[in-house]
Amino acid sequence: MPSLLTLAPSLLTLARVGKTYDDGTPALAGIDAEIARSSFVSLVGPSGCGKSTLLRIAAGLTRASEGEVRWQNGARPANLGFVFQDATLMPWARVFDNVWLPLKLQGIARKAAEPRIMAALSRVGLAERADAFPRELSGGMRMRVSIARALVTDPPILLMDEPFAALDEFTREKLDDDLLTLWRDHGLTILFVTHSVYESVYLSQRVLVMGTKPGRIIEEVAIEAAYPRTAFRESASFHAACRAVSSALRKGVPA
Repeated sequence: MPSLLTLAPSLLTLARVGKTYDDGTPALAGIDAEIARSSFVSLVGPSGCGKSTLLRIAAGLTRASEGEVRWQNGARPANLGFVFQDATLMPWARVFDNVWLPLKLQGIARKAAEPRIMAALSRVGLAERADAFPRELSGGMRMRVSIARALVTDPPILLMDEPFAALDEFTREKLDDDLLTLWRDHGLTILFVTHSVYESVYLSQRVLVMGTKPGRIIEEVAIEAAYPRTAFRESASFHAACRAVSSALRKGVPA
């Protein structure tokens, strides 16, 4: 089977990326990664290994100390989608207006933005809750609104920083399935940060395993199971892939 890297052109390339804090502490060193267009890639690693920092460097929210972040068409896209650990919704604003925010910042009027907002809400199954306030929604629904807000600009890549970590296991598994449906139906490119070995294996085509001191990619595990993955969690191949990722993680943590 050909490498997943060869199945589509690279949308994002990280070349020898490093980050050193102002006090001289190295956070990341020698990060090399290729994110192919329309691929689903997860970053997994122990706390403090720099997963979120690497994601923020890719998004342009944090500057790398060394190395390069290269995009397929040259410049970093202006409409990257970023989903944080917390839904970060404006509590005083209705769902519709929370999703409108990135378009509003682009100068697009509320009425003109309405078709795009409702389309984004439909994609996450919340069109009928457009007039609700965040306090009226469950945790899972609030995260769906956050995803809709990231999708409303039609981003070339969705960068997700442990978006489901605070949710109960049932809700988390449901949102994992919904995210895979979004990814497959709309040809999204997703770079997903998680602490969960099981979540990374279930979602991804490739899992990039990070070690610490300093943060670096120590191994790549290809997940070759077909989509949809409805029964994948119960399969021997799922548990074998989880063991492979867990084994790589143990190698990346100093004794």
